[in-house]
Amino acid sequence: MPVASSQQSPRSRRSEPVLITEVELSPAEQHAARKRRYAITMATRTVALILAAVFYKVVWLMIIFVILGTVLPWVAVMMANDRPPKKKTQMRGYTPRPDRVLDNPTRSSRIIDV
Repeated sequence: MPVASSQQSPRSRRSEPVLITEVELSPAEQHAARKRRYAITMATRTVALILAAVFYKVVWLMIIFVILGTVLPWVAVMMANDRPPKKKTQMRGYTPRPDRVLDNPTRSSRIIDV
């Protein structure tokens, strides 16, 4: 004897949601991650400059920290402006409907140069 759909027991549901791995991060999440990366890089630069001041008597070590402190702002900006690559999608070409294609019976395969 068939039972009405409202009288059927509800389906068992999974306790965990389905993981969708193809979904990209939202723009807000991407921006937050880039800001966090920028802040970490600039904090590293600050530490490098402080270490350059601490090791001023060891010239080769001071020069390494100064170069690091000089290059890191550029690296931080480049990383902050970078975003994940876009997915490659194929361009959809125009395909006319078969009933709309014009036949040209007078056109031959021969080409005449003038």
